[in-house]
Amino acid sequence: MRIWIFFLLAGLAGAAVRIEVKPGDEVAAALGKAREVRKQQPEETIELVFADGVHRLTAPLVLTPEDSGTAKGPLRLVAAEGAKPVISGGRVIGGWQVDDAGVWHAKVDGPAFEQLWVNGRRAVRSREPDTGFFRMKAVKEEKVDGGARQSVTLEGEALKRVRDLKGEALAKVQILAYHKWDNTRRFIESVHETGFGTRGDAMKSWNPWDTKSGLVLENLEMGFDEPGEWFLAPGGVLHYRPLPGEVPASSEVVAPVATQFLKIEGRPDAKVKHVEIRGLAFRHAGWICPPGGFEPSQAAAPIEAVVQVDHAEGIVIADCEIGHTGLYGVWFRDGCRGCRVEKSLLHDLGAGGVRFGAMAMKRDTGGNVMEDCIFRDGGKVFPCAVGVWIGHSGDNTVLHNSISHFPYTGVSVGWRWGYEESEAKRNRIEANHIHHIGNGLLSDMGGIYTLGPSEGTVLRGNRIHDIVSYDYGGWGLYNDEGSTGILLESNLVYRTTTGGYHQHYGKENIIRNNIFAFARDHQLQFTRPEDHLSFRFTVNIVLWDKGRLWSGGGQGNGKFEIDRNLYWTADPGGVNSFGRPLAKWREAGHDLNSVVADPGFVDPAKGDFRFKDPAVAAKIGFTPFDFAAAGVRGDAGWKAKAAEVPAGW
Repeated sequence: MRIWIFFLLAGLAGAAVRIEVKPGDEVAAALGKAREVRKQQPEETIELVFADGVHRLTAPLVLTPEDSGTAKGPLRLVAAEGAKPVISGGRVIGGWQVDDAGVWHAKVDGPAFEQLWVNGRRAVRSREPDTGFFRMKAVKEEKVDGGARQSVTLEGEALKRVRDLKGEALAKVQILAYHKWDNTRRFIESVHETGFGTRGDAMKSWNPWDTKSGLVLENLEMGFDEPGEWFLAPGGVLHYRPLPGEVPASSEVVAPVATQFLKIEGRPDAKVKHVEIRGLAFRHAGWICPPGGFEPSQAAAPIEAVVQVDHAEGIVIADCEIGHTGLYGVWFRDGCRGCRVEKSLLHDLGAGGVRFGAMAMKRDTGGNVMEDCIFRDGGKVFPCAVGVWIGHSGDNTVLHNSISHFPYTGVSVGWRWGYEESEAKRNRIEANHIHHIGNGLLSDMGGIYTLGPSEGTVLRGNRIHDIVSYDYGGWGLYNDEGSTGILLESNLVYRTTTGGYHQHYGKENIIRNNIFAFARDHQLQFTRPEDHLSFRFTVNIVLWDKGRLWSGGGQGNGKFEIDRNLYWTADPGGVNSFGRPLAKWREAGHDLNSVVADPGFVDPAKGDFRFKDPAVAAKIGFTPFDFAAAGVRGDAGWKAKAAEVPAGW
């Protein structure tokens, strides 16, 4: 290994100690050299400069407090000028043989893997059905020592795929269950005449498997039947069915070795400080299902990230790419403050994008920023993961990002079901473009979803559309259990399944100056009335072509303010709230000053909600806002990157 060290004269512009890292060098050794230099020159900027090419890891790099820089002399991991280095946690698979049917085969030694990438595309692990999922016909559960056994009854094609499984083939098959907002991943314990049995935790009473639950069978040999699929057979023979035009000689097939790229491990009494990561691409990190599987957890919350950060300050990730993973992208978990993720692409993710804070209180994470990033195409291993997740953490900013193509929620804020203490205060979720969420796979989701007391939190200027749930609960803005003290202002929400806005139950939330349009089932929803003021819904514009204006379990009861709004509908039933026509609704004291008139948008059916003339909206005091400003800023190339559509959507 050759590591070159350049000592530039202190005091000159750009003065730094530069350690050049070439492909084939041990990156961990380069970090060790940087640590030695830091001891001798604690105030200097130290740069690990990565040359063009692929730098391979078999285990994550680890930064500790001894690697810390200073505000004027940070530790920087950067790309060489003009270079596009890739840090890969994968190994290239070669030695392919092609049979008469065109299927590729290779003997693979070393550790097993559950993800595979071919020519930069995540190949599909053999599965049935090829798209969507089977439905469970019936589910029975019995308690056993340490957990429960579920017996699932199947029919039709699903039963055919399971009934003849046995031996090693059976042992390798995984089931992925879709139930409401959760997923469960398990191995099959036994097969019976009408289905299969599996063992794990008891089902949760509020979200059990039932006849609406979906089921996918993975790593199934008889499911290896479509171009782009792969199957790793017992004994280590890898089979791949190529897409049209793919040939082994010009293809790169990569299997993951590492599960994470970078771990920043500070301590409560000694944080890792002032580290910058710029211009690097991190690709190919996997996840192996443990023998006990993955039990359901909202947002796949226990799953770590490929860049895992604890007890750190002043960490900057900028102009980077993180992709082809089995886990979340980045998680600033415990004790993280003043950290930033800027203008970075996170894509093809096993779980979600970026996370701030923990699931437990008193972990002291807050005041972090993510802006101008692209988070796209996640949930590949954990469909219930979210694009951006904020737990017990306050004063964070999520600004001008593009968040799209996740099977569950776009942004989730808060981690308290009900009104007990929460630390998710004063978070700003502003000017993000959040779209194509759900894809009809899960339920009970939001473009932006909130939980628990969140006083001072602001959701403003976001453009949210195409939120498609499997069953109920595809909302644009969703104040779930205990959401309190949140301002939802100047957002554009359109093309959702069950409403532009929903409050399950909450306290003193303000929904004003928003545009809601073209929800499928009903436009707005309110579920649980309580003795306190639940929300104020004022100065909003709602445009729709069918169904009720308001719906939900509250049936119009409770304490809330709904007034000074502008409504327009093509539905022959007119403006109907909780089954009451507008005249009856007004008799109850609601919408007394609201207006029914065409707001005069330019072309709302095509997503153009500019006003031809703002005079009608001015009657309710509506303030126009620039919805086109939502999403990433930057040059035309970066904006074009944000507009790309991943395969399968």
